[in-house]
Parts: sequence; C-alpha cells; structure tokens
Amino acid sequence: MITVVAGLNVFPIKSAGAVPLTKAELTPNGLRHDREFMLVRPDGRHLSQREIPELALLRPDFDGVKLTVHTTLAASPLVLEAVDGPALDVTVHHRPCQGIDQGDEAAEWFSDVLGRPCRLVRFTGTRPTKRGGGTLTYADGYPVSVLSAESLDDLNRRVDVRLPMARFRPNIVLRGLGPYGEDTVTRLRGDRVEIELIKPCGRCVIINTDQVTAGRSPEPLRALARYRTGRWAGDREIMFGRLGVPRFLGTLRVGAELTASSSLGD
Repeated sequence: MITVVAGLNVFPIKSAGAVPLTKAELTPNGLRHDREFMLVRPDGRHLSQREIPELALLRPDFDGVKLTVHTTLAASPLVLEAVDGPALDVTVHHRPCQGIDQGDEAAEWFSDVLGRPCRLVRFTGTRPTKRGGGTLTYADGYPVSVLSAESLDDLNRRVDVRLPMARFRPNIVLRGLGPYGEDTVTRLRGDRVEIELIKPCGRCVIINTDQVTAGRSPEPLRALARYRTGRWAGDREIMFGRLGVPRFLGTLRVGAELTASSSLGD
C-alpha cells in the first residue's frame, strides 16, 4: 500500500509546542532535534503538559546551536546557545536518563514563565526503547510517532468540535491508509528510509489540551475511550496512532510516498 507524508513535526522541548517542517532528517533517535531538551523539577523529574498545560504555549526552535523560545506568557523570548557540561541524572516517567543543564538564565526564564522552579536540560547519553532495539532522546517510549489523517477525520465525525492534528502531536502524519489503517502497518519504506512500527500509541490527558490556548476539555479522550480501548490483548489503554523505530536513515519530505507493509497479526 502506498501512503503519502502529509505532515512532519519536531518538538525540540519535550511537551512544548511543535515545529512543523517540510523535510526532516531521520536519525536513530527519531527526527533530528526531536525532544532534545526537557524541563525538569529540582529533583530531576520531567515536567509535561499532564500537569502543566501551559507548556503548550511555549514555541521553541532549535537549529543545532541556538535555542529560541517564544511564548505569550513572557514579554521577550529566550535566546540561548546550547552548552555542554557534566551530565546530570534525570528521569522520564521514573526511568533514569541524563541531561546537560543549560544554565541559570534558562532556568530563571522558564521558572518565571511557568510559575514553578524548573531547569532546562539537553539530552546526553543513550536511552533504549523497551521493545524493538531502538534508541531515543526524551520521548516517552519510542522515537517516532505516526498518525493517519483519515483516523483523525473519523474521530472528528464523533465529536462536536472539530479537532486539529496538533492535538495529537505526531512526528509523521500520513494520508492514504484510510481510517485506522496504521493499526496494522509494521513497516514504512521510502527513498533510503525505513521505520518499523512497534506498537500502538497509548493516549493520555495531553490530547485534551488545546495546543493554542492551553485550555483543557473532556474531548477527545472521552470519545476515543468509547471505541479505541482494549483493542489489543491485555492492553486497556486508549490507542490512537502508532510508535516506531528507525531502521534505515535518510530524509523525509512532506509529499513523499512511502510503502506501508501490513501484518494483520501485529
């Protein structure tokens, strides 16, 4: 089956806003610069939109050297050059990993914006996926997230207010698979790139957060719970989209065709 890349997104700071792209380099850790930075509490635990929906209002951009963050919550943007230094112990969902502290200026800016003490760290070290033999930066569990545009179209027929794709924060948006066609896709292959899709993407309250206003509502989690729970043996999570691991590395482009291989037994 042929599918088309309809969108590409990276999230330079975990749980902050997206950077839409027309092309992106696929690395072993996912799209380049995705979840390369993270905000942590003083004890090293990560911060996310689960408890701070205002993180959605942060608009970061990272060119590999300079990080710029705009937000309506601050009078002026943060502009800093990424720094190197000793590795600190931090955690993502209680799983240990490491980060390089990006300094007091960044810590003060984010603490003022979010109204709580926090620090910015940049990923360092190696972090394995639970399955599939992949590696990742600060993403929750897998380096690539994929969602079909037709799956969102079907969900929008079940809710009162039409929801944008940004609610679901996918790295790669596909078109041409049909509603929930990604459920059975195990491989995506293109020109010198390949991604193995390992498991469904379990959803949490973050998708109830408006990524423009940071407002929160019961949808779409409530609607998805009615028909996307318990579709896989032994799993009661609400599933929407797929998670994967890069196998062959190259450049992905919006508009490019990919071959989707499916296995009904997956």
